[in-house]
Amino acid sequence: MKYIKDPLKIEEKSFEIIKSNIKRKFTLDEIPVVLRAIHSTGDYDYENIIRFKNKPVNVGIETIRGGTKVFTDTKMALSGINKKSLLITESSIHCYIDEEEIYEISRLKKITRSMAAIDKAVEDGTEVFVIGNAPTALFRLCEYIEKGIILPKLIIGVPVGFVGAEESKEILYKLDVPSITTKGTKGGSNVAAAIFNAILYMAVGR
Repeated sequence: MKYIKDPLKIEEKSFEIIKSNIKRKFTLDEIPVVLRAIHSTGDYDYENIIRFKNKPVNVGIETIRGGTKVFTDTKMALSGINKKSLLITESSIHCYIDEEEIYEISRLKKITRSMAAIDKAVEDGTEVFVIGNAPTALFRLCEYIEKGIILPKLIIGVPVGFVGAEESKEILYKLDVPSITTKGTKGGSNVAAAIFNAILYMAVGR
């Protein structure tokens, strides 16, 4: 039995297969994002549910190239993002969820740790948000935007779940900010990382 052993060739072949099955029309900069979202999940439905607003890929590429501060809501998403490629751009990535300060803030304010982490990210001047798990984090970020406290350069908002995930993404999609979201309950940390990596690789020329 013959099979492909080279990981880059496996990825290349996978993308060829996925691309040949996509029917929806996307721009040239959106296609790599869609391919990675489907590749990371094995789910062609992402072709139908992914949404782009205010040229998020182009804005994301330029923001990353210039060096920026990136926030992610989970360690899983953090581990899935290519840090070596990110360092080429002199950007930094942060996940505050397990910091003692975040535990204390959430206890005092009676909010989730994900919300407390957003509070810290906003205070730290974060420009790019990668949210794949916690609807409360996305709700909190949207509140800051609606109040005019922050205007992120890019939000990847794809929390997964049946309580608040769909609603939080709908609120984000209505805001006048560059964003990538998914309709409905699907999403997750792996999807968020895959979407960010697609933009990152375009930024660094991989």
